[in-house]
Amino acid sequence: MNKTINLAGLLIRIVLPTLLLSLSYLIIGSIYDGLPYILLFCILGAIILVPIELGMILKASKREFGSHSLKSAFIYHNSYVWWKIVLLAFTFAGIAGLLSAFVAPIENGLWAQTRASLLGCLKVGFDWNNMEYIKSFSRPILVVTCIVYGIFNVFIGPITEELFFRGYLTSHFKSQSMWTPVLISVLFSLYHFWLPFNNVFRILAFTPIFCIAYRKKNIYISILFHCLCNLFSVISFTISVFN
Repeated sequence: MNKTINLAGLLIRIVLPTLLLSLSYLIIGSIYDGLPYILLFCILGAIILVPIELGMILKASKREFGSHSLKSAFIYHNSYVWWKIVLLAFTFAGIAGLLSAFVAPIENGLWAQTRASLLGCLKVGFDWNNMEYIKSFSRPILVVTCIVYGIFNVFIGPITEELFFRGYLTSHFKSQSMWTPVLISVLFSLYHFWLPFNNVFRILAFTPIFCIAYRKKNIYISILFHCLCNLFSVISFTISVFN
């Protein structure tokens, strides 16, 4: 029998891993600048965020099913026609692209002064949009950065987050209603402590597809969508780096 999670438990499980990652990134980034910070973040994410989130799923599966597995992320998962999964994921990824083009710039403009003030207190590498800084590294390091960023941001990160948020946390949350996927999506957006100025965009982009995945009880819909969205970001970043 699965153990339900109340709101306090939900918040603790969400804040703990992202707080540890964000603090580690901030501290290490403040004393070491031998790598592009986006590469440093991916490395830290792989050794801090991913093990903690997957560890919670494995522990829950051990308690509920008797062995360490990912079963606790698939408690309410049902099969669904594969081409419909692909169609939904690509359609809403396209909508997310439109939101990125029209909503994200407005949000960025509203937060521009706050963002500039915050980055002004930090080392230049914390600004992932500073291509001049990123391009100051050697080509081999830039190639490695794009490869690692691609693997982490397109596969490892989004798959882990979907299993954790859309799978484990959603299915175990004590209060199940039409608002459950909305709540999880809002918390998912706010949990990005390292990217705090795009919450409106993330909420608008992720909530619809998660509501559909929740209604269809199929986590693959949101996994594929998340991977596609991050793929566009990786492609854009890579083009900017080598342009």
